[in-house]
Amino acid sequence: MKVPSDYIAGYEKARLIDQETADNYIAHTHIGDPVMDAIVDELAQLPQDRVHRYIQAGMEGNQDGMREAPQLLRDFFFDAPPPDPEWLDHHVFAPGVRAFQRNSVAILSAFVTGVLIDGFATLISKSFVQTGRIFDDGVWRLKQNNRHQMEIFWPGGLQRYGDGWKLSVRIRFVHAQVRRLLAQTEEWEHDAWGVPLSAAHMGYSVSCFAARTVQHSESLGARYSPEERAGFHDVWRYAGHLMGIPDSILYTDESHALNIYRIGSLCEPPPTPDAILMTNALINSAPLVAGITDPDERKKLVNGVIYPVSRGLIGNDLAGQLKFPASKLPFPLFFYRLDQRIQKLRAQLRKEPPKNFATLLEASAYDDAGISYRLPDHAHAERSSRW
Repeated sequence: MKVPSDYIAGYEKARLIDQETADNYIAHTHIGDPVMDAIVDELAQLPQDRVHRYIQAGMEGNQDGMREAPQLLRDFFFDAPPPDPEWLDHHVFAPGVRAFQRNSVAILSAFVTGVLIDGFATLISKSFVQTGRIFDDGVWRLKQNNRHQMEIFWPGGLQRYGDGWKLSVRIRFVHAQVRRLLAQTEEWEHDAWGVPLSAAHMGYSVSCFAARTVQHSESLGARYSPEERAGFHDVWRYAGHLMGIPDSILYTDESHALNIYRIGSLCEPPPTPDAILMTNALINSAPLVAGITDPDERKKLVNGVIYPVSRGLIGNDLAGQLKFPASKLPFPLFFYRLDQRIQKLRAQLRKEPPKNFATLLEASAYDDAGISYRLPDHAHAERSSRW
């Protein structure tokens, strides 16, 4: 097996701990999503508007709207759709959905300050920095992440015509298109990094979205029963399947997800300048997602709350590698939980309803035009049509 050069040092260390998982992780750096990659190759010759119409028809189950669509796309939606995995059981999602709704503020905070930082500290950052989209439209991207979570954790959201199902499959289309576009650029170093948006990175990401979200949100005050923890992981596991992650690197339960995260983190090289740029951009975009636009207020929130909380979640070693500023607050997670409890008590005294759902709704990307199924048509965001 050929190891991408940037992974060699980390891979050797990871093999000493878990050879099988390390070998599997590196093998998947050479794999994208063969089914969807072939579909977007076939769609590449068509005008953007027609691609959008065909994908939308497929998502909505409109076979008449797909009559002139390319065969691979018709196969995907109607003629030979991917079968449901044997392990799928929609009934087990309910406890995880309840936990998400109850803990949504802590989950949202953990996702931005911990989970995304865990992810973008790896070579995943290369794909996003090279496209430039996180800088041109970073706030919208964070809101899209929130919208996706909100929909997959909505009752029935992962049923065939639920918005959680549609958004998960949409992500699969977008990833395949970005993978195709990046692979054609001169900037992408295949020998060093493997395939853009590889199956390894997708498997790693969804493991973080599930297991690290639970861990980080607990540090911020969230609580889960054993049944809720399992249900939360079951939701993300199926969402990961819909996003095109092969079973060979898709976790089965929480302990498996944590092991993929642990060994994947060892395989990955130390944070690159792209990772440093990406993670700090995310931290500084967070107040805008919450609607805080005043420069002084934003700066106060970023430096006084978000950076210290992020450092408390990801640890001083990684925070130092990412050039996060030193924290002046000795116990940031304790003070964050205390502040949340005070705010909750004040709301109860004022007889105000809980803000969990409203907060999530305000920080999510909703558009009166509905879900767009347009795909980027250039690797660089500034040269791509609006999608």
